Amino acid sequence: MSGSAKQRVQALSEQLVKPTTRDAGTFEDIPRIPTIAGDSNGPRVKGKVVIITGTNSPIGIGRASAHQFARNGAKAIFLCDYSTTHLDTHKREIASLYPDVEVQCRQMDAGSEDDVKRIVDECLSLYGQLDVFFANAGVSLTTTRVTESSADVFMQVMRTNALSVFLAVKHGARGMLVTSDAKPYPSGSIIGTASSAGLRSNAGATDYSASKAAVISIMQTSCYQLAGTAIRCNAICPGIIETGMTSAVYTAARARGTEKKIGQINPLGRGAVADEVARVALFLGSDEASYVNGQAWAVCGGLTAGHPYVLGKLA
Repeated sequence: MSGSAKQRVQALSEQLVKPTTRDAGTFEDIPRIPTIAGDSNGPRVKGKVVIITGTNSPIGIGRASAHQFARNGAKAIFLCDYSTTHLDTHKREIASLYPDVEVQCRQMDAGSEDDVKRIVDECLSLYGQLDVFFANAGVSLTTTRVTESSADVFMQVMRTNALSVFLAVKHGARGMLVTSDAKPYPSGSIIGTASSAGLRSNAGATDYSASKAAVISIMQTSCYQLAGTAIRCNAICPGIIETGMTSAVYTAARARGTEKKIGQINPLGRGAVADEVARVALFLGSDEASYVNGQAWAVCGGLTAGHPYVLGKLA
């Protein structure tokens, strides 16, 4: 039996032998509600080792997520990005707020298999475990019509947005299968940043939308490929969020005095900040999401819940 097969059997055995819920006791003559995760008011990812890509932007989802994981008790966080101009600043800020969290800054190309493998190997060498891989790196390079788009740009977008998630699953899962005294059974959470553009049309260019639809498919197929390992794969699908990628839209709207129109076609009538997405990433990375697998979580203010319409005019 191969090593990976033994680890899969080990994970299945653990699920069969070890109780999957905490014994909560009883209240009077009825059982208390059984739980798997700990108190959500406490550290939600205590002792976990986390890799996050796409963390350089000061207003991005990656940085906001790193803070959420640090605030909630992560043991170590790898801040990874192709551009590293702000990573050391992010590290100093997290260290000042959460001194018990070890922060590692690494330059990496999320679409390079050598780079992704290197980061996972280094994570295992330093900490002996990997618990969460948030594949958040992404680009949007064009807004042109499909008939005017470049095949080279299409493949460049697919490489950064979709291939990077495939590599995160391939090598992240390998790291999550590693066990130790601190982590006796395989487990983990792999999260990919997709988009509302991956769920519905008219939210992005063809290349961008196709790449984000691919992220959702990668997560859905991978959760079955990893069946029996206790490794979960989910996608987050943000709507209009103020990040480095959308900063030009927000800057132009503020200059015109039309910022309040951003997000007006979703039921909440506004755009979002990165922390609102980061909190979903935190949930998916925590044991509180222990039965959430293969899903595309829309964080879009309700945009993807219906068809576009003009507010106040249903007919």
